[in-house]
Amino acid sequence: MESISLLLGEALSPYQVTLTPSGARGECLVTLKSATGAIVVEREFNQAQFTDKRLLTDVVDGLHRDVLIAEGRLEPSVIAAMRNVAQDKRLVGRN
Repeated sequence: MESISLLLGEALSPYQVTLTPSGARGECLVTLKSATGAIVVEREFNQAQFTDKRLLTDVVDGLHRDVLIAEGRLEPSVIAAMRNVAQDKRLVGRN
């Protein structure tokens, strides 16, 4: 778990990353704090997500997105619009 914490810390710098076991079924609470110690994002993941490289990439991407939203640099509606555009492109490409 320590190596995952170090990887997440590198990927989400400058935020301080803390991993804490939080459930009976392998859940893990990931907390990102600012330099001042304020909690920016706190999310729970299944520890299995840390064992596969693709799933770990998804965890980092999700946390990065959550940080952008928490800091007001990205609106959730923009994410939904981007997903719709990407989905439309996939549907058009199948015809």
